[in-house]
Amino acid sequence: MKKKGLISWILEFAGRKKSYYGGSVSLAIFGVAASFVPYLLTADIISQLLAGNRDPEFYVRKVVLMAVFWILRVTLHSLSTTLSHVATFHVLGGIRRQLCEKLSKIPLGSVLDDNSGSYKNIIVERVDSMETTMAHIIPEFTANILLPVVMFVYLLTIDWRVGLANLISVFIGVIFASVMMAKSKGEFDVTIQKTKYLNDTAVEYINGIEVIKAFGKTGSSYEKFALAAREGADCFIRWMRKCIWWQAGTLSFMPATFLGILPVGLLLVKNGSLTPQDFITCIILSAGLVTPLVVAFSYMDDIAKMNTIFGEVTEILERKDMERPAVLTEEPQGTDIRLHGVKFTYKDKEVLHGIDMEIRQGEVHAIVGPSGSGKSTIARLIDSLWDVDEGVITYGGVDIRKLPLDYYMGQISYVAQDNYLFDLSVKENIRLGKPGATDEEVIRAAKATGCHDFIMGLEKGYDTKVGGAGGHLSGGERQRICIARAMLKDAPVVIMDEATAYTDPENEALVQESVAQLVMGRTVIVIAHRLSTIQTADRIFVINDGLVEAEGKHEELLDHCALYRKMWEAHSMVRDEAATGDGSCENSVPEEKTNATAGDPVTGMEAGKEAAYA
Repeated sequence: MKKKGLISWILEFAGRKKSYYGGSVSLAIFGVAASFVPYLLTADIISQLLAGNRDPEFYVRKVVLMAVFWILRVTLHSLSTTLSHVATFHVLGGIRRQLCEKLSKIPLGSVLDDNSGSYKNIIVERVDSMETTMAHIIPEFTANILLPVVMFVYLLTIDWRVGLANLISVFIGVIFASVMMAKSKGEFDVTIQKTKYLNDTAVEYINGIEVIKAFGKTGSSYEKFALAAREGADCFIRWMRKCIWWQAGTLSFMPATFLGILPVGLLLVKNGSLTPQDFITCIILSAGLVTPLVVAFSYMDDIAKMNTIFGEVTEILERKDMERPAVLTEEPQGTDIRLHGVKFTYKDKEVLHGIDMEIRQGEVHAIVGPSGSGKSTIARLIDSLWDVDEGVITYGGVDIRKLPLDYYMGQISYVAQDNYLFDLSVKENIRLGKPGATDEEVIRAAKATGCHDFIMGLEKGYDTKVGGAGGHLSGGERQRICIARAMLKDAPVVIMDEATAYTDPENEALVQESVAQLVMGRTVIVIAHRLSTIQTADRIFVINDGLVEAEGKHEELLDHCALYRKMWEAHSMVRDEAATGDGSCENSVPEEKTNATAGDPVTGMEAGKEAAYA
C-alpha cells in the first residue's frame, strides 16, 4: 500500500477547512499582483523625471496609486494569512484528535514500547511547533516565489541580457547553499533524536524525583539529565558550526543582484543598446527580485522539520489497529471466557506459550504464579488491551476479535493496583465509568462502594479536584474512587489486579468492602500476589513461565501442585512472622489481619455472590 505524502496528510487533517488553503493561495496571488504595481509606478516616476516632466499632479497621482496598491497588498496578505491560520489550527487539532484516537485503537504493547514523554512531546510540543510554518508557508511561500518570477519575466521583456545578469549572484548563492545543504545532511535528524532523548530524560527525572532524593541519587540522576541537556545543545552548535559560513555566503551573494546588473547594464547603456530609462527600471525591479526568494528559501529548514514531525505523527497513525468490527454481528451468550492455545509475544520474546483456560460465568477465578510468569499479560489479553499472536479468546462463545471494541470494553471493568485518576473533580473521575451518568447515579455508586462519607469530607465534596494522577488523595481514597468508577460502569466481568496491594492497613478493609460490593453476581478474575486473599476462589490457575501448570481449588492445589504449595508455604511463613515477630511488628498488625480469611476480598466476593443469589 502506497504511503500518503505530506500534502495528502495535511488535506486530510484539514477536513472541511481545506478550501481555506485554496482561498489563502488565491488571495496571496492577488496580493502579489498588487505588490508588483508599485515597482512599475516607481520606474515610471523615475523615467518621467529623467524625461523632464515637472507636473506635480502627475507625481501625486502616482504616489497615491502606489499607496492604494500597497494597502491592498497588505490587506490581501492579512486575509490570506487569516484563512491559512484557521485551516492550520484545524489541521493541528485534527492531528491531535487522530493521535489520541489512534492510541486507543492500537494494542497497549505498541504504546508501552515508547516512553510516555515521547508521546507527550509529539502530541503537544512537536505538533504545536508546526503552526508558524504551516500558517505562513502557504501565503508567504506562494507570494515570495511568484513575485520574483513575475518580475523576472518582465525584466526579460525589457532586455533579456539584463534579466540574465541578475542570475549571476543567484548562481553564486546557489553554490554556497548546495555546500551548506550537503554539510547539514543528517544533522537535523540527530537534533531530533537528542531533543527527544532530552525530553524523555527530563520526564523520567521529574517523575522519579521522590525516589531519587530518598535514596540519595540526586547527583548521579541529575548528571544523566545534565548530560542529555548538554548533548542536546552540542548537536545544534555542531550543526551551526558546519554551516554558518556557507549560510552567510548564501545570504550575502544571493540578494546581491547589483553585482551582475550594474556592470552589464552600464555596458549596454554605453553601447546605446539600452536606454537610461529602461536601465533605471531594471535596477528598481532587480532590487526586489531575489530578496523574496531568500525569504522563501528560509522556510526550507522549517519544511524539513515539518516533514520530520509529520513522519513521527504518521508513524503512529500508520500502526496496525486492533482488528475489530464496527458493529455487533453476533451476540455473546453469557459471560463465559475461554482461552484456547493462546500465545503472545512481547518485544520479540514469547511470554505465553499456549494457554488454555476456562472462566465460568458468575464464578471467582484467581490467577497466581511467580513474578514475570505472565499473570497480568493474561488479564490484559482478556481485557483486549493486546491481541493474541496465536490461539483465540472467546467471550460468551464469540471470538473477542469479532466483537466491536467499544462493546467489549463495556463488558469488562479492570481494577488495577495503580488505577489512574485525572486532574478532574471526584465526580467527573467516577463518571468516566459511564459517560453521561447523572449526579444521582454517581453518588449512588459512591455510596455502594463506601466512598460517599470520605468524599463529603473533602473541601468541595464531589466537586473537589483530585490533582494530577489523584495526588491530592491518599492511596486508599484513590483506589476506592476507581472502584466506584468500575461500579458505575456496571460491567458483567470484573478483572482485579491485586486491587489492595498498595493500600495501607487502615484503608484495606474499606477497599475490600468496596470490592465485595463491586463483584456481586459478576464473573470475577483476580490476579493475586497474596495467596491468603484467594483461598475461597472457585478456581485457581497457577501460571509458570507462560504456561498453566495447574488449576483447581486451594486444597486441591496444595495436594497436587508443588509450585503452589511452595508459594503458599512462603506466604504463610511471611504472614506468621509478621503476626508473631518482635514487639515492633506485634502491635502493628491488627489481630484480625492474621486470620487467613479476614479482610479477604474473595471471601467478600463469596458473600456478595450469596447475597446476589439469595
